[in-house]
Amino acid sequence: MVATLRASESIAESFDRFFSVTLADSDELLKQTQKIRFNVYCKEFGYEDRTHFPDGLEIDEFDKQSTHALIVHRATLTPAGCVRMVPTLRDCPDSPLPFEKHCVDSLDRQFLDSLGLDRSTVCEISRLAVDGTFRRRGAKERQTRFGHVEDLQFSSAEKRTLPMIAVAAYLAATAITERTGNTNVFAMMEPFLPRLLSRSGINFEQAGERIEYHGTRAPYFITTQSALETMNPHLRDLYDMIRHQLYAPK
Repeated sequence: MVATLRASESIAESFDRFFSVTLADSDELLKQTQKIRFNVYCKEFGYEDRTHFPDGLEIDEFDKQSTHALIVHRATLTPAGCVRMVPTLRDCPDSPLPFEKHCVDSLDRQFLDSLGLDRSTVCEISRLAVDGTFRRRGAKERQTRFGHVEDLQFSSAEKRTLPMIAVAAYLAATAITERTGNTNVFAMMEPFLPRLLSRSGINFEQAGERIEYHGTRAPYFITTQSALETMNPHLRDLYDMIRHQLYAPK
């Protein structure tokens, strides 16, 4: 049956109808997030050298300390998006996070010092990616992870939810920060995402200059508390739904 628009359906209800959000807390689920990252960062945009990842999984040294989330298209069980929350190390909180390691020259040291953060509460939202299948909105698509070529067609109702995948990934990471207490949050983001989130009441502070790192990006800062306090009610409904999916008893 072709999915149709439902006039009374909220953003959260619509997204939940087509996508699920889960913690990537098994080897298999983690590999699915790393496969998305390989497709996006290596194959599609060439941000990372694909020859460094012969098994088709984009992996780095921060994966082991991170909590990962995966977004899956319900009808086809196709991984659609991913994100991770990278905390500081408990036994070495001064060790650098990814943005501090790779983008140190872009950081606004005066701004960072003014925050006076407890490093044990700091984290980075990192490796947010949406598979190209769910950005191109569908005619003929690439070879799937199952090894055969197929067409993935989206109904008009599904297409309405596709731009929300990146936002849902950010919200999943936010739910993880709330759960873990890593509520002082940094992210290296392309300018479109902070602008998009600001329309829904989530206001990041820029923490440095734009640089070329996996595209044009800049460091941003926000606290989990401020994001939740100012979040648009419709987006808060989506956040609550995602948080429930991530942490509801199984």
